[in-house]
Amino acid sequence: MNALSPSMLSRPSVRPLNPCFSSGPCAKRPGWSVAALSGALVGRSHRSPEGRARLNDVIVRSRRVLGVPQDWHVGIVPASDTGAMEMALWSLLGERPVDVLAFESFSALWAQDITTQLALENTRVLTAEYGSLPDLAQVDWTHDVVLAWNGTTSGVRLPDGAAIPASHDGLVICDATSAAFAMDLPWDRLDVVTWSWQKALGGEAAHGMIALSPRAVARLESYKAPRALPKIFRMTSKGALIEGIFRGDTINTPSMLCVEDALDGLIWAESIGGLGALKVRSEASLAVVTEWVEKTEWVEFLAKNPAERSSTAICLRIVAPWFTALDAAGQGKALKAMLALLETEGVGFDLASYRDAPMGLRIWGGATVEAADVRALLPWLDWAFAQIAPQG
Repeated sequence: MNALSPSMLSRPSVRPLNPCFSSGPCAKRPGWSVAALSGALVGRSHRSPEGRARLNDVIVRSRRVLGVPQDWHVGIVPASDTGAMEMALWSLLGERPVDVLAFESFSALWAQDITTQLALENTRVLTAEYGSLPDLAQVDWTHDVVLAWNGTTSGVRLPDGAAIPASHDGLVICDATSAAFAMDLPWDRLDVVTWSWQKALGGEAAHGMIALSPRAVARLESYKAPRALPKIFRMTSKGALIEGIFRGDTINTPSMLCVEDALDGLIWAESIGGLGALKVRSEASLAVVTEWVEKTEWVEFLAKNPAERSSTAICLRIVAPWFTALDAAGQGKALKAMLALLETEGVGFDLASYRDAPMGLRIWGGATVEAADVRALLPWLDWAFAQIAPQG
């Protein structure tokens, strides 16, 4: 274990080449520069043949890299993953009871929206504290089930799809925003999957994507939600799916700069070997952090079960006795001072845990992050923590 005292830790000499470790928007792909956007269709309509073609190219390449089944519909929607999830919840829920898994900030938000905004009374919220998953054995798969595959703010992920029956009566609606392009998703056991451009491929914000299984499409076309739906949520017209949404006819106006950037990330993903290569890159960052945590006394993973630890949103808690003895205000002040040191040195940006999560650190380990940069960051974490630790 690393038990070096503050006075024994020297200032590291190796710096990350890319110090961006934000969990969204995330680091750009290796080698990215603004020149990658030079061919963007700026000043042109997204409704033009060329605009539609580029939007459809995002859909086609996303389907190919992620391995989305050919009988699924994939579309670009407004308002990032949040918009995609809200679109699914407001359009699909209400026909049958709902089970929601709430184990971090965003899954808790979906639970809150379902129970308070949609006010669906026949809803069960299955909760777990940060660092754990709810008891999946308690899920009733005859209900519609809403879950996050990967807890962006807790660093906990579903290890696989084994808990989801291959045949289930309800729909499984999966928020995969920090899992897509970094983890395997069991498409044969899911019905709705959402993600955004700003996560594992390092795209720009404000655009989401939604993928619908044939069962989800059938629900949309047969079930009329007992609520008014704003335009940006509507996927059907006169009881039929609006097919154009899933060919590049977006509901509202997208940024063609963001479209170009999304294409750049997808082309890069394909060039390095697709989803398999993306997973390897993400898991490499988790392996580097795991090796460090095992020999470091002052920090540990927030996720208790190694099989459930996220390779993208790597969340850590500080367990040094002097730190845990502080009240919340004291911990916040100490952590802020530590992060300020890292930013002043230019070696690590946006490393604080999410505002609703337990106080600690969060290192993004998506596929666009180099494991070598994570490895270079870790001695700086040791050094910065030593600088804020009580002396003597």
